[in-house]
Amino acid sequence: MARQLDEQLAGRFPVGRRLRVLDVGMGRGAQALRLVRAGHQVTGLERDPELIDAARTALAGEPEGVRERMRIIEGDGRDTGVHFRPGSFDVVLCHGVLMRAEEPDPLLAGLARMLAQGGLLSLLVCNGDALAMRPGLSGDWAGALAAFDTTDRLPHPRLGPDGGTPVRAASGVRADRLSKLTGTLAGIGAPLHTWYGVRVFTDTAADGAQPPADLETLLAVEERAGRTDPYRGVAALLHLCGVRN
Repeated sequence: MARQLDEQLAGRFPVGRRLRVLDVGMGRGAQALRLVRAGHQVTGLERDPELIDAARTALAGEPEGVRERMRIIEGDGRDTGVHFRPGSFDVVLCHGVLMRAEEPDPLLAGLARMLAQGGLLSLLVCNGDALAMRPGLSGDWAGALAAFDTTDRLPHPRLGPDGGTPVRAASGVRADRLSKLTGTLAGIGAPLHTWYGVRVFTDTAADGAQPPADLETLLAVEERAGRTDPYRGVAALLHLCGVRN
């Protein structure tokens, strides 16, 4: 997903431009820190005190030039209008958050308002069109059959806001369908520009499994599949990129 995001940034903004980035639900700050190290000005918004402490600890270990370009705010993604003015950011990240929102449309509308003209909205969501894949490939036929008619997903400890933080949900998380999100993004003035699949082949890997020796080859396969039909359509997650018009 980081490679996909970098591709979109490189294709949309001039090389060397310091971007104003808002990371909503930043978790432990994996993406935020990666972008601030690249020279961008990053604001992380997170409501979980434990995750905020972890992000601040990680930031404290960075050089002063990196630390001064990042700020961390305790808050909810639904309250962006309280903290920021409309059009304040070039890039807004919302990764692994929408799946826990009971009312996603108002959240998305608020995020779109934070974008400057031509700004990029990056979403990572559960793929509601592929929920039968994981139980089916695992031989859970009853679970696969039930998954065809739902947009609820069982708890998954690897679906976190920074790619590694567990989702704290007792009854599972919600998935979103590409067709519905495409309509929603168009309606809020940030129509879908492109989309990728994430975890096409690796979603069935055992939790806690160690990376394979040929990790770079695995990542190359996932990256290729994530941009290629029909593979990306059955990915566990979708990475959607909308552009503010």
